[in-house]
Amino acid sequence: MESETQSENFWQNPEKAQKVNQRLNQLRNEVGIWESLKLDTVSTLDLARELEKEKDEELEQEVERKSEELASIFSKQEFLVFFNGKFDQKGAIVSISAGAGGTDAQDWAEMLERMLLRFCEKKDFKTRVIDRQRGSEAGIKSATFEALSQGAYGWLKSEAGVHRLVRISPYDAEKMRHTSFALVDIIPDLGDSDDVEIRDEDIRVDVFRASGHGGQSVNTTDSAVRIVHDPSGIVVTCQNERSQQQNKATAMKILKSRLAKKQSDDRDAAERRIRGTVKSAEWGSQIRSYVLHPYKLAKDHRTGLETSNVDAVLRGELDNFAEAYVKWLAKQ
Repeated sequence: MESETQSENFWQNPEKAQKVNQRLNQLRNEVGIWESLKLDTVSTLDLARELEKEKDEELEQEVERKSEELASIFSKQEFLVFFNGKFDQKGAIVSISAGAGGTDAQDWAEMLERMLLRFCEKKDFKTRVIDRQRGSEAGIKSATFEALSQGAYGWLKSEAGVHRLVRISPYDAEKMRHTSFALVDIIPDLGDSDDVEIRDEDIRVDVFRASGHGGQSVNTTDSAVRIVHDPSGIVVTCQNERSQQQNKATAMKILKSRLAKKQSDDRDAAERRIRGTVKSAEWGSQIRSYVLHPYKLAKDHRTGLETSNVDAVLRGELDNFAEAYVKWLAKQ
């Protein structure tokens, strides 16, 4: 990659060049951490040898402190090795939609949106809302946002699937316990991918008036765009950009990413059938449950990881679930 950046034609495509530079800096940083870890390990081993020759309480504490520090750094770096999927270093496009449960489900969808946005904030991922449909009484019917930073897909892919919430409904006068469902869809942000060809005759483009808060004339012009891809049935909507042209460009980018992900999933499914290990890859499979009453528990049904600190999970503390999922996926 370093030799590629020295090419005379490297900056002829500024967007591609910027991505290469970002990835190169990321790799340099990763290699630098491993090199530093190696040197620190040698230094700590030297201290341990001194300790074997002469017992010293302060030296013993120093060796123990450094050993724990090295183990922590190694654990974090070891986890990054699992980020070797085809799209793991890409940005992500996150869609949330309310399922069964009426107003409660729409409120739950908004809670999930907030949870995922907070997780992105903790990871310093830059986000941008693309589309958001408010619920009739509360919450949201659906929302889509981009996590634009490298590696966002690798961290967020564990959240794809159906999320189930059990709680005392704040919208029920009798304070009964309700179960709500919402679907989270995560796809890699592939930009304007050249690998996917979309024929004009395969798509239907509708324009309509944008809804909700926005800039000047957001509710008086037909700036929102909906693209329907007839062969696959995929529908993409974008209404948060300033113009119809910008909304259409963003919607086309998302459509290409969805089609590329679908093609990749189809290939993976075919390979699993050939190997005789057919497993469900449907979005409808429930991946995680959040129980707020009569007890508190968040449990991932794939990895078996669970925690009683549901409030922290809903505040976006998802690292443990993401790490457990990536390691579980590597064993499949």
